[in-house]
Amino acid sequence: MAVAAALLGRTAGLGLVTATGGRRLLLRCGTGAGLRERGTGTLLDGTVVCRAGGAAEQCLSRGISSDQRPKRPLTAYLRFVIDNRPAFREKNPEASNLELIKILAGAWKELPASQKQVYEEARKTDWKRYGEQMAAYKAQLTPAQAAALKEERRKQLAKRRSIRAKRELNLLGKPKRARSGFNIFLSENFQESEGTSPVAKLKKLFDTWQKLSTSQKQPYLQLAEDDKVRYENEMKSWEAKMIELGREDLVRSKKQRLKKKPAETSKQAETAKASSAGNKAKLKKSEE
Repeated sequence: MAVAAALLGRTAGLGLVTATGGRRLLLRCGTGAGLRERGTGTLLDGTVVCRAGGAAEQCLSRGISSDQRPKRPLTAYLRFVIDNRPAFREKNPEASNLELIKILAGAWKELPASQKQVYEEARKTDWKRYGEQMAAYKAQLTPAQAAALKEERRKQLAKRRSIRAKRELNLLGKPKRARSGFNIFLSENFQESEGTSPVAKLKKLFDTWQKLSTSQKQPYLQLAEDDKVRYENEMKSWEAKMIELGREDLVRSKKQRLKKKPAETSKQAETAKASSAGNKAKLKKSEE
């Protein structure tokens, strides 16, 4: 039951919380947020308190005084978009949302600095007010709540850095990683798989994969090996290109060699030790 609840929580964007008396509660972490981490906490006098280091600190810290938590001010560009979107939509009724955003972005770039300054000043005014409101908000938090808020911020920044790094690699055309045999099996059978939800289909296919014999898995494992060769060849070409562009920081080979050397040395030492032990055993047996 607990496993099912945890699975449900992950798929519905819910945080799993342990309440007083061992009761299980599910708290929603935002709307339409997709998959989120789950964690544990305790419900004391109607207040959710995160356990230190819990994976649901982001969800729980937002649940604390959510009505009082100040909202970050909009950027100057977003203010421009909100103000001008209706007019641009009227001028471009057949444009898709993505096309409309591109049109607005172009208009923002061409906007004179004097007009941009109006939006920038509004942002600065709101940002000053936000700082004052945030200071008052933090002052009323308990140490546990303040720690949860700090951890939430740390995770947000780490996530943003990760997203920026992935976006950069995509723009630079980094090859996609090699797929495993199971991933190939999954992609070929997902649409036809039984199940009322993606999670149910995934579980069903995982169980099916586990029950396949070695000979049945072999075609997928061979495709995975072929994909590894593809990946390595594409990575060599891509890394050579990155070196030409002066982006040696994105080249993995140097780092991998440094990481592999200790492991390889250790493996060689173990092989030599085993060989030496084998030779000693043979020598002892011959002497007997």
